[in-house]
Amino acid sequence: MDNQFGNIQLPDFMLVDFFRDNLVIVNDVVELPKTQATQALEPLPTKPIIAPTIKNAPLPLPQKWFLGDNKKHIVILVNDIEAVYLRDEWLQFLSNILGACKLNLGDVAIVNHANNSMLFGDFQQQLAPQHFILFNVPAQNIQLPFTVPFYQLQQFGSTQFLLAPSLALMLGNTDAVKMEKSKLWLSLKKMFNM
Repeated sequence: MDNQFGNIQLPDFMLVDFFRDNLVIVNDVVELPKTQATQALEPLPTKPIIAPTIKNAPLPLPQKWFLGDNKKHIVILVNDIEAVYLRDEWLQFLSNILGACKLNLGDVAIVNHANNSMLFGDFQQQLAPQHFILFNVPAQNIQLPFTVPFYQLQQFGSTQFLLAPSLALMLGNTDAVKMEKSKLWLSLKKMFNM
């Protein structure tokens, strides 16, 4: 059977977190038979060997799948096939908009739907969103039971939703871009009671 995980090296801080309450000290030191190659080496240490227990060991945490810290439970879902999270120019625009709303990247969780096709129930469990902004992601793609026009706020359970077109339409200085930015700004002002 092929080892699909290869030779994974975990950082020390993760090992400490994984095995904080599940370490045992093994007092028996195993002596290996000496060969010509090992005789030239220094003797094995005689300190006790610390080994993790397998029982009840937590599973490794997945790689972080969103950008930000989600401190204010605001999820921003984008659809960008060219980036892990989103393109730099889109991130710059979002940062500016968040700043105008007196928010920052630490307050939100930015998820790229192109790389992570989670459903709304998954978002509820893992991020507990109070506000959910979807850029170029139809509500049905995350199994929401409604559809609304762009820039119209929609309450569903304890979460307020805002659907908007792609962030690509918000870049530039044309009249059409200015109109999209204005619509987004008005909706965000309502969403965040500004």
